[in-house]
Amino acid sequence: MSETIFSKIIRKEIPADIVFENEHVLAFKDINPKAPVHVLIIPKVEIPTITNINGKEHSELLGQLFDAANSIAKEMGVDSEGFRLVINCGKNGGQEVYHLHMHLLGGRPMNWPPG
Repeated sequence: MSETIFSKIIRKEIPADIVFENEHVLAFKDINPKAPVHVLIIPKVEIPTITNINGKEHSELLGQLFDAANSIAKEMGVDSEGFRLVINCGKNGGQEVYHLHMHLLGGRPMNWPPG
């Protein structure tokens, strides 16, 4: 797998507006936001897509991504009004960076169906 821009953000080789970080997870504001709150939440290990998830190996990490999302939503003040979590997978799913990432979107009403 080729290196992604997220790998460089994790190593702090390129700047990002980081809003959350722990040993396993990094979260930063999207540079092209689609909502008043738009944060990307990524694991610090390279997993290309959700189809590369191995439940036994990655279940704890996935839980940490969701825990981070809840913490960030609360910190950004969108937990009480609601927010959306999105994981795009593959070309037709709208994935642009092939490093698993979750979008946290909030601060406005979300439409359905999306896309």
